[in-house]
Amino acid sequence: MSNDAFEVQVQHFAALKSKYQATKYEDSSPSSLLYLILRKADLELEITKFEWIWLQEHELLETRKAIEQEPQRKKEEPKKLDAKFSQLKSKFKVTRGVPMSSALYPILWKLESENQLTNLEVKYLQQVHGLTETVAIVEDMARFAALKAKYRATKHQDSLPESHLYQILNKLEAEKPLNDSEVKWLKKQELFDTLGILQEKEAVREAEFAQLKDKYKASEYPETSVSSPLYPILKNLEADKQLSESELNWLEEHQLSETLSIVLEMEQTRHFAELKVKYKATTYEDSSLSSHLYKVLKKIDLENPLGEPDINFLKKRKLTETITLALDKYAASLKSKIQAGEQLSEADLDWVKQNGRDDVITFAIDKYAASLKSKIQSGELLSEADIDWVKQNGREDVITFAQEKEFAALKVKYRIIDRDFPFDPFYAIMVKLEKEERLDPVLVVQLIQQKLLASHGRIAIAYHRLEARFYEEEYERTGNKWNLPNASSHWRKADEPESALQVTENLDFDQIKENKLKSALLTTRGGAFRDIDKLDDAEKCALKAIEYQPQSHHPYTLMGAICFERSQFSEGERWFNEAIKRGAESEDIDSELKQVVKNAKDEKRREVVEYLLQKNPQRYAWAKSYRKRQGGEDAQRKNS
Repeated sequence: MSNDAFEVQVQHFAALKSKYQATKYEDSSPSSLLYLILRKADLELEITKFEWIWLQEHELLETRKAIEQEPQRKKEEPKKLDAKFSQLKSKFKVTRGVPMSSALYPILWKLESENQLTNLEVKYLQQVHGLTETVAIVEDMARFAALKAKYRATKHQDSLPESHLYQILNKLEAEKPLNDSEVKWLKKQELFDTLGILQEKEAVREAEFAQLKDKYKASEYPETSVSSPLYPILKNLEADKQLSESELNWLEEHQLSETLSIVLEMEQTRHFAELKVKYKATTYEDSSLSSHLYKVLKKIDLENPLGEPDINFLKKRKLTETITLALDKYAASLKSKIQAGEQLSEADLDWVKQNGRDDVITFAIDKYAASLKSKIQSGELLSEADIDWVKQNGREDVITFAQEKEFAALKVKYRIIDRDFPFDPFYAIMVKLEKEERLDPVLVVQLIQQKLLASHGRIAIAYHRLEARFYEEEYERTGNKWNLPNASSHWRKADEPESALQVTENLDFDQIKENKLKSALLTTRGGAFRDIDKLDDAEKCALKAIEYQPQSHHPYTLMGAICFERSQFSEGERWFNEAIKRGAESEDIDSELKQVVKNAKDEKRREVVEYLLQKNPQRYAWAKSYRKRQGGEDAQRKNS
């Protein structure tokens, strides 16, 4: 065996003796039986009876006990390690679960024992585990270590940021005075080097305090300790920081009037410098508080208008940007005034005109226009004065807004749900209807033909109602009975057949000479009876109308419709054919048939639709939609 190998075994034997409490056994040779026994115990190999007796004979009772307890110790060791790991995780703010095999465990162990980590280890904590709080503790520990070194407090063992020493050293670093209890604590911990540094710093601060008192006219204040409230106040002045209200009150309470005067002058100087930057006047070198520029800039900042002398002062010094900012500032203040609902004074208006600030006028007009739109939005009507203002100021947008608002309301009233319903011509049409003014009949017919207007929609109904009343009034005015069939026809189209019947009620046909007029009156009356499902009365009127004017197709068309209402399709076809012989168009017949289908209910409608589609599916293709609609209604009833 080489010397190196022998030496390793000697060292190993010594370590095992220490572990198993056998150090009193003097033989250290690896050839000793004890070395064999201890090696077998460490490898968890079975110890023989002979070996147990040997230990007994050599009075190694503690060694025997240690060997017997080793398995239990090894069994409990993982639990101890886990408990230690939990303690470290809690101490260093690791809240998530991490396995024992993680590299995090040795890093925390190292942090516990050495109080510091490498940059690579810190990066691992941050990037791999996202342990922001842990990294913050590491950084605080590093800072604590640096402060201990700086202030000669390394003998103090505590390394965590919660340490009282860390708080004290931070105060020293921030040049803050320590209180009596903190000084006593340092003495108790025998940190005399740290106390020495503290005394040196206090001596420097006291000297500085004396200089500051002299500089800022506060020498009459007797206290010299840097713990005095005056010291941080004077330090703030030296750093050109603005004093707080409480600091100013302290100076006033202690009657340091000269210091207060200096503070006021410093604040004004600082204010002047800030105003020069704010209003682009830094090229003006004079910074004395008596400078006229300071007065001008304060006027601007207070939103006061500049007089002509002030403007000239700025012009002479080529401070054109300052002038622009001054004008903009005052114009903005006027706009704020307008925004708040205040009226501009005569002086304000003069300033606007003199300085050519049309933007203020525009803003005022826009604001008032917006208020009118808000008035319209809330449902109020514009007054005559409002309308005059709109016209005078060319604000057609207000009129347009009002029209759009009214158009939206009218669409709701007339049940128009189409989003693309055109403003023109329907806004003008609905406005006329609201005023009960007649519409152009040609335009109405054209819109219906172009399918822009529903023939039975609310607009059409309102139009027919107006026309019916017009013809009634014309009859009352002129006595011309030809107005009555027109009025009756419009009442029917307005879905008011009772009013149509009332128009033709109590007429003495013997007093009417024209058979054509008699036929027209009876035909429209018969149509009204048909509308309310009084088909017998309708038939009587139609047949009487034929007697008076056998060559007019209108009563024949009516008879055809009556027959279809009764499901007498063949008879109805015969009457329709007679109507066509007398000049009726197929469109007239189809119109009556559509009315029949529309008015019919359930089974009767199905019967009419099936008849028409069987007879001529191309001509009556429109009836298919009623077949689909009927199917949907049937399904709905079945489900309900």
